[in-house]
Amino acid sequence: MKKSNYFCMVVVLIITAMITVGCAKKEPLSYSSKTEGHKGGDLTPSQAYQMATEDEHVFIVDVRTRPEYVLVGHPTIAYHVPIKFWTGKHATKGYGMVINENFTQDLKKHFDPDTDTLIFMCRSGSRSCDATNVAASKASWPTDKIYNMMGGFEGDKVKNEHSVYYGKRVLGGWKNEGLPWTYKLDPNLAYPEAD
Repeated sequence: MKKSNYFCMVVVLIITAMITVGCAKKEPLSYSSKTEGHKGGDLTPSQAYQMATEDEHVFIVDVRTRPEYVLVGHPTIAYHVPIKFWTGKHATKGYGMVINENFTQDLKKHFDPDTDTLIFMCRSGSRSCDATNVAASKASWPTDKIYNMMGGFEGDKVKNEHSVYYGKRVLGGWKNEGLPWTYKLDPNLAYPEAD
């Protein structure tokens, strides 16, 4: 084997080893809780998936709007209980939304604060923090049984203006971690449509 080929092979092996070691970190640096001081804990999507698939009393609750749940997709195992509804109108910034006044009742209809642990998720981790606060303060959920799923379903946007991914949601999140998701609506998990 030529020296140049041997050298290239060694460089490739070193780079591969560096990437492998870098990827072996437990949690990506991109994960951060969106709301300081929210009730309950924080989990990555992979941690949430593992907990929900290993314990029959742990549930992932998708708190996004129905259009997000239906059109963007959702985790195959997530219950849909919106914390806000889309009004069908655009607001000055973003989309017009109103609070789901029945959020706490909807939670208690499906889950039991005495036995069930809830992992709340939204698009990127903000509304899920709000959901933990509402569950703790208005639905009497113990704070050791509620979690915010960091990164949400779609992940965080890249903020580096020099990146080819600038503005794209590729940092963390359920979809970016390659966890199971679908567009299919399961009537046992989906929030019922308004009449």
